Amino acid sequence: MSASETIDTSTAANPTRTNNTLPDVRAHRLARVREQLHKNNCPAILLYDPVNIRYATDTSNMQIWTGRNPSRYVMVFADGRVIAWEFHSCEHVWDGLNLGLEMRSAVSWTFFSAGTEAERRADVWGAEIVDVLSKRAPNERRLAVDRLDPIGAAYLIRNGLTLLDGQAMMEMARTVKSSGELVLMNESLRACEKGIERMHRELQPGMTEQDLWANLHHENIRHGGEWIETRLLASGDRTNPWMHECSSRVLQHGELLAFDTDMVGPNGYCSDISRTWTVGHTRPSDEQRRLYEAAYSQVHFNMDLLRPGMTFREFSEKAWKMPELYLKNRYSCVAHGNGMVDEYPSIAHQVDWESGGYDGQFEIGMTLCVESYIGAEGGNQGVKLEQQVVLTESGCVPLTLCSFETGWL
Repeated sequence: MSASETIDTSTAANPTRTNNTLPDVRAHRLARVREQLHKNNCPAILLYDPVNIRYATDTSNMQIWTGRNPSRYVMVFADGRVIAWEFHSCEHVWDGLNLGLEMRSAVSWTFFSAGTEAERRADVWGAEIVDVLSKRAPNERRLAVDRLDPIGAAYLIRNGLTLLDGQAMMEMARTVKSSGELVLMNESLRACEKGIERMHRELQPGMTEQDLWANLHHENIRHGGEWIETRLLASGDRTNPWMHECSSRVLQHGELLAFDTDMVGPNGYCSDISRTWTVGHTRPSDEQRRLYEAAYSQVHFNMDLLRPGMTFREFSEKAWKMPELYLKNRYSCVAHGNGMVDEYPSIAHQVDWESGGYDGQFEIGMTLCVESYIGAEGGNQGVKLEQQVVLTESGCVPLTLCSFETGWL
């Protein structure tokens, strides 16, 4: 996206508008992949990661399963040609796409599918990959790959290919969103917010964490969404430290309830929202209010700080200063990219910069999640908040309509 392109942050879900947007989104995403190949002087990229395949081609086939069982793969060339090796009898998932596509049958060499024949089938697979590259990019020996099991990588290297980091290329391609992508992301967010509204209505003492979490799944699937990456919902003393996944624990009146949606919704776009409530929607205690005020301050201070052109290091250095009391239990990052799933970049806290930070620059069109977790070391409760935003010429614009508990402030 160029600096002069208008970013549409409108929020109304509109299926007709979404369908009209898809051709432009597909063209934008494929162009971004090709741009990375040209930038890295690489003729082609081999994709196994189902999210990368979705980004480059807008095809989806059993994404959770194929993420664990590499059984469909795609090669995208710098000139825009696409070869797809599809899972058994699944060519129909490509219907309606205008990609100038060459379709082949996938060769799977996981132990599940090949057993003791895995190495032999990997040789068959590798010979085909080498042949395809040599015929369509003569005299080229460089190939980017995003994910590849050791047997496959060893075969390609042994046969003269130089493998490049395709995951890095795809992360960079996915960084900047077009205005059409924001239309699709907004549709996912509206579905997620329906789930959050349902959770808010249903929340009451006596139900389990899992009972409540099921409401988000219900609305996601009902609105055409796909899956939820985590199960991050916790109540009571399980809110401190963060990262307890939801359980059969029974919710108690007046305690804190916190969640992080990590929801892959309609059209494969992620909605990553965190909120914290009290069970029964009771008035918070003084301690709950203090925790919430700190988390709210962290999120909104950092949102106000974010600007295109700012470096990651500068943002980390200037970010909200966390009181020592909460530092030990801090969230893993200050902010992170977001698109089809969590994406580059991940911005380290200043205290973690030497061990986990890396620099870069924020750009117009990046979509990000600004994070906070506030819980005292040794405490028995904590607050998790997260807001999904887009960077525009004028700064950081929220994409999320879901309200905060401003009455607690």
